[in-house]
Order: sequence, then C-alpha cells, then structure tokens
Amino acid sequence: MASQPAARPAPLPLPAAATDGASITHRPVLFWLLRIACICEFVGHGAFGIITKAAWVPYFGVVGIPERWAYRLMPVIGSVDIFLGFLVLLKPVRVALLYMTLWGLWTALLRPLAGESLWETVERAPNYLVPAALLCLRGLPTPLGDWREWLR
Repeated sequence: MASQPAARPAPLPLPAAATDGASITHRPVLFWLLRIACICEFVGHGAFGIITKAAWVPYFGVVGIPERWAYRLMPVIGSVDIFLGFLVLLKPVRVALLYMTLWGLWTALLRPLAGESLWETVERAPNYLVPAALLCLRGLPTPLGDWREWLR
C-alpha cells in the first residue's frame, strides 16, 4: 500500500488586516476616489459661492452677517473652496483636509440653525465625512501638536 503524504501543518492565523487583500490592494484606489470626491464637492460648492447663490444668504444671517456682506463674501469663500479642492487633488495636505472637514460640518450645521430641518445636516454628511475619511486614510500626525506634520 502506498504511503500517504504527510499532512501539512495548518498556517498560523494572521490578523484580519493581513488576510484581507482589499485593505492593501484597494488603498490607492480609495485614496484617489476620496481625493476626486473632495475636488468635486469643493469646486462644485465653490462655483455656487462665486455666482452668489441667493439661497445661502440666510446662513450668513445666522452669524449676524447682513445680506449685502453675504453677497460680497460668497465669491471669496467660493474661491477658497475651489483652491482647496484643487490643492487636495494635487497634494492632500492634512491641514487643508482638517479645514475642509470642519468647514463642511459647519456649513451643514448652519441649515438647522437657519430654521431648516436637521435632516439637511444629515443629507450633507459627505461634505464633511469625505475629507475626514481622506484625512484618516492620510494619517493623523503623531504627536498631534507637531504643526509641521499638518502641512505635509
């Protein structure tokens, strides 16, 4: 009777991240998808700022900015949004992503503060969660107090 081949020992269990090929192979794809989503989000909203979207005037009123000044500030804010969108496409600087996250959250929170439904904030979650996800994927500086790392 022929001898049976020796049974191979079972491989050592690996951590979930090491066995999940998607976490390694799809990281660059996810990185670029989030960068593209940021530019679309911020260039799109920036364009509305440049053309001075009248529906945004009440959001300025929440913080006491009169209508006349709202129309003057919108193109400035829109230009900053467009600049940051292109910056993140070219080089996702952490401080820009942090600003985009906080700005997106603030502008989403302005809706209920201006008398609209809380669902308006929920609907705009991608405005702040996309840059936040890209910031997390990019990695937070350690220690957090090292400001030079925020500029990389």
